[in-house]
Amino acid sequence: MNAFLQHARDFLPILLQGAVVTVQVTVLSFLLSTVLGLGLALMKRSSHRGIAWTGSSVVNVIRGLPIIVQLFYIYFVLPDLGIQLSAFQAGVIGLGIAYSAYQAENFRAGIEAVDPGQREAAEAMGMRPTMVMRRVVLPQAFRIALPPYGNTLVMMLKDSSLVSTITVAEMTRAGQLIASSTFQNMTVYTLVALLYLAMSLPLVWGLRRLEARLGLGRRHA
Repeated sequence: MNAFLQHARDFLPILLQGAVVTVQVTVLSFLLSTVLGLGLALMKRSSHRGIAWTGSSVVNVIRGLPIIVQLFYIYFVLPDLGIQLSAFQAGVIGLGIAYSAYQAENFRAGIEAVDPGQREAAEAMGMRPTMVMRRVVLPQAFRIALPPYGNTLVMMLKDSSLVSTITVAEMTRAGQLIASSTFQNMTVYTLVALLYLAMSLPLVWGLRRLEARLGLGRRHA
């Protein structure tokens, strides 16, 4: 136990630096996936068949590709096409694009759950379709989609470890480097696991509290 604590004191500063990068990747990817996902959801809901088909096709393609393949393509293939990205940029963009498909489904379900009568009433009052969507539909859709939206954030925090495969110096990558140089695998990966729990469990708790406050709380076993 004493040896574990000694190694933990030595390794924690490096792992915490990696944890900062993990949070940065997660937050930026989450914001990107939100913007792209909302755009794809609106495309899928478009009355124009070509736009709706394009949105659905993009979502299906993204969901059909493993996240790690998308990361490899952005980081290793795009430079051959003249697009140079740092590992951090490629990680954020790759993770954001990968999760945009899931965000699109979250938002689409939220939009479809809004009572159509409210949309019809707003249009009857003379509001333009874009204004109806912005002022009437989307605020309610975001509220409805909050539970899966929050779950996506937790999943993204965990899946941010995948960017270690393209050398982003986040927490998992830091742990790999420490373990390979010290051979203290149990200590290193135990610390990595505990740090992930320390970040994800308060996030889960906070999201449940927010859902309960908004009247969206679910019964948990």
